[in-house]
Amino acid sequence: MQLSTKHLLGIKYLTQDDIQLIFETADRFKEVINRPIKKVPSLRDVTIANLFFENSTRTRISFELAEKRLSADVLNFSSSASSVKKGETLLDTVKNILSMKVDMVVMRHPAPGAPRFLADHIDANIINAGDGTHEHPTQALLDAFSIREKFSSLKGLKVVIVGDILHSRVALSNIFCLKKMGAEVAVCGPPTLIPKHIETLGVRVFYKIREALEWCDVANVLRIQLERQDIKYFPSIREYTQYFGIDMPLLSSIKSDVLIMHPGPINRGVELSSEVADSDKAIILDQVENGVAVRMAVLYLLAAPRSASD
Repeated sequence: MQLSTKHLLGIKYLTQDDIQLIFETADRFKEVINRPIKKVPSLRDVTIANLFFENSTRTRISFELAEKRLSADVLNFSSSASSVKKGETLLDTVKNILSMKVDMVVMRHPAPGAPRFLADHIDANIINAGDGTHEHPTQALLDAFSIREKFSSLKGLKVVIVGDILHSRVALSNIFCLKKMGAEVAVCGPPTLIPKHIETLGVRVFYKIREALEWCDVANVLRIQLERQDIKYFPSIREYTQYFGIDMPLLSSIKSDVLIMHPGPINRGVELSSEVADSDKAIILDQVENGVAVRMAVLYLLAAPRSASD
């Protein structure tokens, strides 16, 4: 079996069967990365360029580790130390890299739609590692994979995404992914951080964290992205924490057990208390481990048709 698409530009372009195939492939790779010898030769003849035009630690390291576990040749590119600073266009930058016979490009870019633009102009497989406030598909896949690991199925589960929905590419990709896999989805946050008409995506909206937690099975808590906010969307961090922060007294007062997730990095004491983040209610470190397996699966599946034609 193979994916229905040549690229991973967004969850929007994947089918339910695509997502299921990625999960099943990630299951096998998770076994691999827990063996004493963690490397397989699956992408031994594939060259992958990691192009990060925005700062990233977790996603870049996770992709790089996934690529090396698959025995790919890896080329890392940072725009801060490149000719982009001298005015070179995105297309020229990528064409220069591709002239080095690169097969796949993993790209993070501040402009929404940049991966789609590349996919329309070059032959390599493109994986979107985050484009502006648009999508972050591999994060959504690893989040959904982590939930599936705990509950065995996503169908019928109630998942609330809490926090800065307006500026979050993780939120949009999660909504698409969870809905496609049969989950019920809600968002929760200050009215100023909830996009207008988000209900048209088939999600519920909560403005009180207690109501959201009482409704859900899983809470995926997002970081407040102050670096993306050009105006003040709430009076103060202290006030945000008071109304939307999750601490252990609040969680303990909820009747049902709620699974806590966070894509990282965590602002401890803001969206989550340290006690919650480090508790057995949270699967934050599981998400990190699963990120490598899911990205291995995506890389392997996108490279499969290319390997078959060689």
